[in-house]
Parts: sequence; C-alpha cells; structure tokens
Amino acid sequence: MNKKLLVMVVVGCAALFVAGGIYAKAVPETIKLEDPAYKERKKGVVEFSHGKHQKEYAKEYPDLYKDGCGVCHHDKDNKPLANLKEGDEVQKCIECHKIASEAPKGKEAKKKLSKKEKIKDYHAEALHENCRSCHRAFNKTYKPKKAPTTCSKCHPGSKDE
Repeated sequence: MNKKLLVMVVVGCAALFVAGGIYAKAVPETIKLEDPAYKERKKGVVEFSHGKHQKEYAKEYPDLYKDGCGVCHHDKDNKPLANLKEGDEVQKCIECHKIASEAPKGKEAKKKLSKKEKIKDYHAEALHENCRSCHRAFNKTYKPKKAPTTCSKCHPGSKDE
C-alpha cells in the first residue's frame, strides 16, 4: 500500500511539473503593449502580433531574423539575446527603459537629451525605434512595402502625425 501511495505521489508531482512547464512556456499570439506607467494615452494601444513575428515572419524572412528573439530582445548593452527560446523569462521593456512617454520624438524634453539617450531612457522612444527600424529595413529590402511605419497603422484610432 505504501508503494502504491508513493507511486501516486510521484506521478502526481510529475504531472504538476509538466503542466506548470506547459503553462509557463506559453507565449501569447498577440501582446497588448500597454503599461500602467502610461496614465493617459493619446493613441490606441498597439496589439503586437508576437506569434506572427516569431513564427511566420521569421521563417519567411530569415535574413531579418538572424538573431532570433534577439531581433527585439536585448541586454543592457543593446546586444541581442539571440539564445532566447520560447518560455524563457524576459523583462518588460519598461524595466530598463524607465521613463514612460515624457518626451516623445520631436517634442520639448524636460532636459536636453541626445537621440541615443532618449532611446535608452524613454520607453516610448525605445519601442518606436525597435519597431520602426526593423519595419524600415523590411520595406527597404522587400517590395511591396508591407511593414507599417506610421502611427495609425499600429495605434488603432489615431491619426498620422
């Protein structure tokens, strides 16, 4: 009887670990890029198609995805985290890019910062630079130009500025 109980406990624990691993590794197909740091929004929340980028686009355009997940995810020195795989822990962008949207591109900043400093410090600038630079590279290389580069194409309900 003790042997049966031990087997049941071991099998039950194994099932929990497997179920936990499956749950932890699931990356949503679409990620809403909203953060509580943005108390007000002037534009709609971007719904990023992570699944399409990770699976479909990476296979279709391997030259643009040579760094794998590192195309978007990078370390503190802006070096690609190329060894990431689905289910790995990643920090949210705002963990390092601490300032929300105090000084969007082309607007008056509270303190004068270089473009490099804005990208490093300002969350919105970092996201825009990451997405736009890749989309521009895509549009320069591939015809027809399919990757969005204007506000309204990514932010629902906004007018291009």
